[in-house]
Amino acid sequence: MADVHALAIVLAGGQGNRLHPLTADRAKPAVPFGGNYRLIDFALSNLVNAGFLQIVVLTQYKSHSLDRHIAQTWRLSSMLGNYVASVPAQMRRGTRWFQGSADAIYQNFNLLLDENPDYVLVFGADHVCRMDPRQMLESHIASGAGVTVAGIRSPLEEASSFGVIDAGNDRRILAFREKPNDAVGLPDSPNEVLASMGNYIFTTRVLMESVTTDAAVDSSQHDMGGNIVPMLVERGEAAAYDFNSNEVPGVNERERGYWRDVGTLDAYYDASLDLVSPQPSFNLYNREWPIYSGQAPLPPAKFVSDHAGRPGEAIDSLVSAGVIISGGTVRRSILSPAVFIHPGALVEGSVLFDGVDIGEGAVVRNAILDKNVHVEPGARIGVDPDEDRQRFTISPGGTVVVAKNATVEA
Repeated sequence: MADVHALAIVLAGGQGNRLHPLTADRAKPAVPFGGNYRLIDFALSNLVNAGFLQIVVLTQYKSHSLDRHIAQTWRLSSMLGNYVASVPAQMRRGTRWFQGSADAIYQNFNLLLDENPDYVLVFGADHVCRMDPRQMLESHIASGAGVTVAGIRSPLEEASSFGVIDAGNDRRILAFREKPNDAVGLPDSPNEVLASMGNYIFTTRVLMESVTTDAAVDSSQHDMGGNIVPMLVERGEAAAYDFNSNEVPGVNERERGYWRDVGTLDAYYDASLDLVSPQPSFNLYNREWPIYSGQAPLPPAKFVSDHAGRPGEAIDSLVSAGVIISGGTVRRSILSPAVFIHPGALVEGSVLFDGVDIGEGAVVRNAILDKNVHVEPGARIGVDPDEDRQRFTISPGGTVVVAKNATVEA
């Protein structure tokens, strides 16, 4: 692997409509996650941990906070030719934005021509997982395929949410169907399908040829999963990589195969609460394969008793730097930096973004509160569904989502 030259492209241009209002003011990959992180940090950490140190991030919609996060956090050694570079849409192929993920690469051929890599890793920016991409690249090289698609076993009933891979015994993909409603289970597991994770490795020549061919098709959606992979499957040039075979240092059997596409509010909420269990299904404390991010210069978290002598406490929760819990109670929740919990407040099963202020005696249950939300003393969130529905976004699963900078009155 030492003499293999690979470039990583992280696709970070999606609008993230299903995560609204969390994406009302930011790109989906910039959405905070797990207290200290942004969603894109997981993909970038996997690449950097694996030694892929030439990375471009293709951005488009509402990318300011994402660009700033990359510029301030992901600074590699330019002396050694390493970089994480944010690349916005530049209309290099005409006066149009990216028309899809394949078009995003087509419009940025200059990146490939400048680096001239042997292989290109094309990864999504908004998935929560630990993965060693080196093992997938080794599999791709051994297969001789033009593209290798990472797949994970998923329940059959969820097939309509993913691209579904039908692979032969030699790992060659026989068929690839995007979000089918009539998928059939695997031969050895009828209740499961092999779902595409949205991570691909291409031989560079094949990538450039296929996206160029696709660009000339007016009816195409110019999508990697919907158009490019099926094209290469038809040519017999596509292989599958089973994510469950990936070995990551420090990952135990409970965590093996953990991957979450957090493209909806409920998926985001569920993945967030996965982190707070005493034995979490995704362990942020793995020092052998760390998740990197920027850390603000904040003091340690502080737990203090209030004027009535009630202790501030957090149980089964993640508490970030700069948090103050003054006589309030927090259970099964994630508190991002600089959150303030006032006396007598109760927070349960919730995710609070940076700078959220929970007033005295307020109650917050089963909710996501975006940055700088102020909950007035005595206010209630997640207590009366009818009242919440009139003021906030409610996910299909019943999670209450309060938009950035909102004030919640009692």
